[in-house]
Amino acid sequence: MVATFLLPLLLLSTLLPAAVPLPPRPPVRCDGSGGGDGSGCVLSNAYGAWSSDRADCPVAAVAYPASEADVVAAVAGASAKNMPVKVVSGFAHTIPKLACPGNGSGSSGGAASSLLINTARYDGVAVDAAARTVTADAGAPLRAVIDAAEASGLSLTAAPYWEGVSVGGLVSTGSHGSSWWGRGGAVHDHVVALRLVVPAGAADGWAKVVALRRGDALFNAALVSLGLLGVISKVTLALEPRFKRSISYEYRDDSTFQDDFARHAANHEFADITWYPSQHKAVYRIDDRMPLNATGDGVNDFIGFQSTLIAVSSGIRALETALEASRNVKGKCKMAAAEIAAKRLVGNGLRGAGGRLFTGYPVVGFQGRMQTSGSCARSPPTDTLSACPWDPRYKGLFFYESTAMFSPAARFRDFVLDVKRLRDVDPDSMCGVDAYNGLLVRFVKASEAYLGQPEDTVVVDFNYYRASDGSSPRLSQDVWEEVEQLAFVKHGARPHWAKNRLAAFRGVRGKYPSWDKFAAAKRQLDPRGLFDSRWSDEVVGGEEQLPKADGCALDGRCVCSEDRHCSPSKGYYCRPGLVYSEARVCRYSVSQLV
Repeated sequence: MVATFLLPLLLLSTLLPAAVPLPPRPPVRCDGSGGGDGSGCVLSNAYGAWSSDRADCPVAAVAYPASEADVVAAVAGASAKNMPVKVVSGFAHTIPKLACPGNGSGSSGGAASSLLINTARYDGVAVDAAARTVTADAGAPLRAVIDAAEASGLSLTAAPYWEGVSVGGLVSTGSHGSSWWGRGGAVHDHVVALRLVVPAGAADGWAKVVALRRGDALFNAALVSLGLLGVISKVTLALEPRFKRSISYEYRDDSTFQDDFARHAANHEFADITWYPSQHKAVYRIDDRMPLNATGDGVNDFIGFQSTLIAVSSGIRALETALEASRNVKGKCKMAAAEIAAKRLVGNGLRGAGGRLFTGYPVVGFQGRMQTSGSCARSPPTDTLSACPWDPRYKGLFFYESTAMFSPAARFRDFVLDVKRLRDVDPDSMCGVDAYNGLLVRFVKASEAYLGQPEDTVVVDFNYYRASDGSSPRLSQDVWEEVEQLAFVKHGARPHWAKNRLAAFRGVRGKYPSWDKFAAAKRQLDPRGLFDSRWSDEVVGGEEQLPKADGCALDGRCVCSEDRHCSPSKGYYCRPGLVYSEARVCRYSVSQLV
């Protein structure tokens, strides 16, 4: 019954993606007004819960700059008062609580209130067609940058798959698409200049602008700076003459996946692979640039980023919650099979000219309409029946996202073999991740950014069920904790800065050869630590800030070392991994002795 019920829901949400959609809520809400005068505010992310904890971030004051002069004034005001300060855009899809200033209580130990700078109104975009560059204000939406470039006969080469991000946010967190070609798939590696607003002393008016170009001493620190150096004000990105892309998806058995991935990345400029381990399938994205005169005007409207009928997304969530409560692993496997069947039928959201339904491969379209998607982020405010499927207002999808970055590539091969061994122990335990998007494998080229990828890297993303209650364990919890520890501990993967549960960041500084250079730049630009916070310390410090609490492993705030870190009252105990014996995971058992 699960598969026959779920497949029509998925198809309905795909066939009617634009039916009366509702825009995402703003991340900053002040006194219930959604903006107001910037006082008495709380900050949350787009999912309604951070990975650090599930609580909103109270902020005493919010500034809404509309120009660089406004940004300078805001930073100067905070600097003069020694106030903690952070920055957020109009989107807030970062999973760790990096944008929360100070200690997250709205004050800094009672000494000074905190300030949040919201760049949603600071969103200008200017294209220099002769120089083949685009300069965007920090809060400019990625979609606006892409559209401006395309209108000028140019294309932005790299972009993340999700377009609901700001330029400042995506550069500061290392957001990326997929490519080992040219300058690679990370957007920050296509930056040629940027401007930072940093704290200063009284003699300099308490704040100053630092203009940086590629080759400058501080440039590589400023690219992936996690909001720790100051406020990114403007970003200039290199463009190329406009081009088209051709995309096809090829479904294969996964038996040779671990030996094929590097060849696939070498053969196709924008290649990726989606691996569904429970289904023994790997889906290879054949994705290459085409000349402008190539036939086709297709659109990439990825199924997972479309506006979904609220009744559909809440129904899927209710179904999955019921399967969790009844420990119905087979039901999860039927969900996974239905999800893959639906995506295959509709080409994963690829559409023909004019947004027509998918009719077959290849789908060819302009770069600006093929490289990134996120139609649910552009919903008009007048409609009310559908929304982004994870919108927290409607009890829709609620999930974790883990992202591991492997280099050299041989480490990824070993990781895949370990995951296959884990799958062989209990194949059905892998179905939970396949009911979302499987394991998405992308490719990012080596970067000169200090906190970018130091070598050519294989990036793996996977989403999985998150309980509505942080004290509730989840089905097959031990398997996905073991997968995380296989990635981040055994095989030394680096965590994506804007994703992951806190446990993934353990020891992160030792994984970046240029960490000391970044730290030196931070001391130079923000010597008083105004852009530090308890929450960013948890991520960039890579150490647990507080003693381990009961149940801390359930939400990934720790790795268990005692049963109490799991949920012994619900039958979950801290146990060694099944394949990686050094892992410590929360495993369900009918007896504490097993």
